[in-house]
Amino acid sequence: MTSHVSHRVMDFISSHPAQETADLLESFLSGKGMKIFARIDQAAEAAAVGLELRPTILLLFGNPKAGTPLMVQYPGLALDLPLKALVWEEAGQVHVTFTGPEELKERYNLPFAPFEAVPGLLKSALG
Repeated sequence: MTSHVSHRVMDFISSHPAQETADLLESFLSGKGMKIFARIDQAAEAAAVGLELRPTILLLFGNPKAGTPLMVQYPGLALDLPLKALVWEEAGQVHVTFTGPEELKERYNLPFAPFEAVPGLLKSALG
């Protein structure tokens, strides 16, 4: 699995097809106690209105027990919670893209980076 990483946006390449990648992420995150709030198949939604879109699936996930206290203290953080992972395909490569923990820390002036484990979790889900 190769990756492009900056502190703003992180992107990993999956060796699995897009649907399978989303399935693996969803299963792994659920198994780690995360709640999957939504799975939006944006390509299917596009097809429903007669448009084409490459495989594009957005997962919204998190842990309300951890996220709620953060949103109480930092209300603007609710714009980025639940966390999101975008699975999309381009030129035969499947990407997993998400906002980096350092970006969230900077964006909301958090005194710490509460989402540091997310990149490792997403990588682990894909083997």
